[in-house]
Amino acid sequence: MSGWPESVEIGEVGPRDGLQNEATVPIGDRVRLIDALSATGLRRIEAVSFVSPAAIPPMSGAGEVMAGITRVPGVAYRALVPNVKGAELALAAAVDEIEVVVSASETHNQRNVKRSVADSIAAAAKLTELAHGAGTPVEAIVSTAFGCPYEGDVPEARVAELAHQLRDAGADRLSFGDTTGMASPRRVQTLLDALAAVGISASEVGLHFHNTRGTGLANVVVAMELGVTRFDASIGGLGGCPYAPGATGNIVTEDLVHMLEDMGVHTGVDLDALIACAHVAQDIVGRELPGQVMRSGPRTRTVETQA
Repeated sequence: MSGWPESVEIGEVGPRDGLQNEATVPIGDRVRLIDALSATGLRRIEAVSFVSPAAIPPMSGAGEVMAGITRVPGVAYRALVPNVKGAELALAAAVDEIEVVVSASETHNQRNVKRSVADSIAAAAKLTELAHGAGTPVEAIVSTAFGCPYEGDVPEARVAELAHQLRDAGADRLSFGDTTGMASPRRVQTLLDALAAVGISASEVGLHFHNTRGTGLANVVVAMELGVTRFDASIGGLGGCPYAPGATGNIVTEDLVHMLEDMGVHTGVDLDALIACAHVAQDIVGRELPGQVMRSGPRTRTVETQA
């Protein structure tokens, strides 16, 4: 179909957004997963988060993880940071990109980082200046962009205004998180319309969908038809949000790649290698993950019959 792009960029978030919702995983296993993902053709991997270990214990030891991984040329290893102190630690660990998150919902922002949205915008500006001083790009992520588990629907105009403020604060890239899987194809379109109204085109937008209500891949298709070419996904479907009740995993990386490649949309990612990574992730967390393709295999898999 002419509405689909020739290629898209997939950002892998399993080692951070995925594992933060699990029981604490040993540093060696986190390194093992990142190294496996680095060999798949993925070009952006959200590896760690420099947050307080007391707040999110599974993300402790971020510096050790970054020191332990085998960096592959052409792969950007990214870190989420909540404040200037986190950015300083991330820069000391030589991350390639920094991410900062601001919730569109006041209540979620207070639960997530214990400060107001306005204070988070101000902090984002300071850490962006710090990162740019070190030559490190910053991606600003607006979470609860499609709704909040505490406040319900979040007006698209509010999301767009926050995104505009973050861009003015120096963010190099903008992404929007469906933190609790409240997005639907219709809501994807209304958000992109609101962003366009403040001068942010679909081609500038990254989207981070959860599959809580089963609409994740449908949302991707609609977003592509509207011009979006950047999407986050999580190996095996790891993930959720510790501050969003009921938020299940992100859309599944191998399921997304399987769908896109069959649609003729190039990802640059090796599906067989991804499936192997999903099994590594499942082994690490010790439970069955929700990914479909890791169990069924690609649609081209056939079964031999007895003569």
